[in-house]
Amino acid sequence: MIPAMTDATIRAAEILKEHRESIDRLDAILVYTLAERFKHTQAVGRLKAAHDLPPSDPKREERQIERLERLAKEADLDPEFAKKFLNFIISEVIRHHEKLQK
Repeated sequence: MIPAMTDATIRAAEILKEHRESIDRLDAILVYTLAERFKHTQAVGRLKAAHDLPPSDPKREERQIERLERLAKEADLDPEFAKKFLNFIISEVIRHHEKLQK
């Protein structure tokens, strides 16, 4: 037998559903934002390849990581997580740029 749901349990289920819907929307935003970012980094990679520029710019990458850490702190997001996330993105961008150099 399934126990009867209380008003509190029903409300909790509604709130859970709302949170999950928000998470799904935000996941979609993240995916489309990353896709847009990679379109720009691909254009940068093609430009670098066309002009024999190195696929990596360590000074810019360092500045970007510092900037993202500041933004993460302002947004109350763990700066170490933000740094790991940006490092992952940067490594993917460099990998794509290296492919374009060949």
